[in-house]
Amino acid sequence: MNVLECRNLTKNYGSKTALDSVNITLESGRITGLLGPNGSGKTTLIKLACRLLVPTQGDISICGSQPGVETKKIVSYLPDRNYLPEWMNCRDLIYLYEDFYEDFDTQRAVDMIRSLDIDHKIPMKKMSKGTKEKLQLILTMSRRAKLYLLDEPIAGVDPAARDYILHTILSNYDEDASILISTHLIADVESVLDEAIFLKDGKVILQDSVDSIREKSGKSLDEHFREVFRCWES
Repeated sequence: MNVLECRNLTKNYGSKTALDSVNITLESGRITGLLGPNGSGKTTLIKLACRLLVPTQGDISICGSQPGVETKKIVSYLPDRNYLPEWMNCRDLIYLYEDFYEDFDTQRAVDMIRSLDIDHKIPMKKMSKGTKEKLQLILTMSRRAKLYLLDEPIAGVDPAARDYILHTILSNYDEDASILISTHLIADVESVLDEAIFLKDGKVILQDSVDSIREKSGKSLDEHFREVFRCWES
């Protein structure tokens, strides 16, 4: 089943085109890397899927429906910045997610928080940046969603934290769900990706399985990405 489909999807901000006739399909049970330099349109695409933005032209659908109230029930979104109230602690945040999302798995969240040995009484404002990022990801992945949209989930954290975050992503999504990860740190996520989408100036220049990209290029995904964008800029 196709979880996410974009057909000639275009988004303009005034005279600037952020996405230009994008056509992509994400299947269930796959982890896809959304890869590209700054300004390539990655966050815009994710926000369109969350209905935080609306298209200028074209269509986007999630499990056959246009983004809206119903799709918010099956989409779990992790923004690229802290979005949780700083005064809340783990217990408060779990109650908040329980109230907002019918698919929130409280036990899954509690188990992951315990595995990090986070004091549930400590408010967000007293946590380290890495702990905040882990907690936000835990809450996002504790929903039993059909589509997980993760915008820069490992930016700004140390390598050990990245390993934990990637393990959390792999261990906590259902087989019929799909994950879209936007990141600059391709080498760090390459091992968990099934396929990759390369974006440049709002256009898709490549969508293929990671295995196929490695076979065709004779390089790692990270090496091929660097080569493609070096050639593009030269």
